[in-house]
Amino acid sequence: MDKFIQVKEEFEKLSNPHKAKEMSAYMRNRFKFYGIHTPLRRKAYKPVISTDKKCGVIDWEFLDMCWNDEHREFHYIVADYLVDLHKYIKYEDISKIEKYVRSNQWWDTIDGLYRIFGFLGLTDKRINALMLKWSTDEDFWVRRIAIEHQLGRKDKTDTDLLKKIIANNFGSTEFFINKAIGWSLRDYSKTNPAWVSDFIKRHRNSLHSLSIREGSKYIKPKDAGVCYY
Repeated sequence: MDKFIQVKEEFEKLSNPHKAKEMSAYMRNRFKFYGIHTPLRRKAYKPVISTDKKCGVIDWEFLDMCWNDEHREFHYIVADYLVDLHKYIKYEDISKIEKYVRSNQWWDTIDGLYRIFGFLGLTDKRINALMLKWSTDEDFWVRRIAIEHQLGRKDKTDTDLLKKIIANNFGSTEFFINKAIGWSLRDYSKTNPAWVSDFIKRHRNSLHSLSIREGSKYIKPKDAGVCYY
């Protein structure tokens, strides 16, 4: 409770009504904001995250209080906190994190939370099966988590898993899904452009044009024509 009150008091000091209105409008008025720029926002709760990181213990009660607050800045705390303390997250904690994935949804928090599953998947292969399951979920935000969770893995990317997850979303007309597919392909193309080029070539008729455009952004002609599977 003390941590929550401490951060709330800091947020109220830093609040900017004019900026809050702009931020809310940018998010289609889905959430209420204090109107705090990212650097100042993170500085306000850095001591809380640093203290818990040193202790190596995740304060789920604090995170739940943040998530239940109406202000979007508190939701950002949850994502930042969990990413910073990802080494202390266990597979058994997923049920706690999933409620954050399935509520207060929009691209900003989803694109913060996916990294937690990416980190955990590098040490616990049970995440692979979960992400494959999530890639067919009725909730497209959950599917977006599955599609994006390997971003940044470079040569540690499980291409078979990536291929299956994307294939499970062929034919989608949802912008946020097709954008995520494009990002996942574009990101891996920095490591293995020939694989991505081949994947796009093979599945051009199944991929949305947005996914192809995003995924091909860094592909050069010399990378085409290589068969990987």
